[in-house]
Amino acid sequence: MHARRGQRHRKQYVLMVVNMDDLIKQAARDMANSTYTVALTGAGISVESGIPPFRGKGGIWEKIDPMEYAHIDAFIRNPEKVWKVLIRDMKDVVDRAQPNDGHLGLARLESLGILKTVITQNVDGLHHAAGNTDIIEFHGSFAWHRCMNCNRRSPTRQVDITVMPPQCTCGGILRPECVFFGEMIPPDCLKRSRQAALACDVMLVIGTSAEVQPAAYMPVIARRNGAKVIEINPEKTTLTRGISHYLIRGTAGTVLNRILDELAVIR
Repeated sequence: MHARRGQRHRKQYVLMVVNMDDLIKQAARDMANSTYTVALTGAGISVESGIPPFRGKGGIWEKIDPMEYAHIDAFIRNPEKVWKVLIRDMKDVVDRAQPNDGHLGLARLESLGILKTVITQNVDGLHHAAGNTDIIEFHGSFAWHRCMNCNRRSPTRQVDITVMPPQCTCGGILRPECVFFGEMIPPDCLKRSRQAALACDVMLVIGTSAEVQPAAYMPVIARRNGAKVIEINPEKTTLTRGISHYLIRGTAGTVLNRILDELAVIR
């Protein structure tokens, strides 16, 4: 009796592996046939690079109040406090982070002529570091800082934090080029993202729970305009039922590596 139960469990496990393989092959075929693939990425793609998410379990907003430390009014009111509690630690993480296989996989898809645009909610600059060229950063970038007085830009790695808050040579206070709470998403980012969502025939949704608007609406636009929406996430999201055509469960790097291997076979 126990032996039969074990056999049944082994059969179910084999079936899951076959299903995973089928999804990988389907994704490779969809992208091989695509003329315009777009990727929407979120915090999940950067976790393997050591960058913690802002939302969800273990996220930064569980530890500090975003309205107290990540709102533009809070920064203007007391930039030293925001730098010491939030920005300094973020700078340290971003300075050390390197692109992982997820970022590198998307860069490889671009070099193959498949991926045209990356729309990202991340501010870590890792898509640039990996080699993608057409990147729409919805929430700006922490890879650069600018002076609030003269607008001079400086790479984050070159910002001197021996003085709080760090200052420009002109004496102005430096701030990251990311979008604080209370600030508007750059209109050009929204416009270009909508254009990409309307133009694509495949959209990859990678490492995002798809809960933060307006970025989360881009897969909806793509799906309604006839694009194939492929979701790559460890768990189901709000897109999984109704918007995504299928979900490949796993980390971005692992899944993209397997898709690239399959593309090498069928192209």
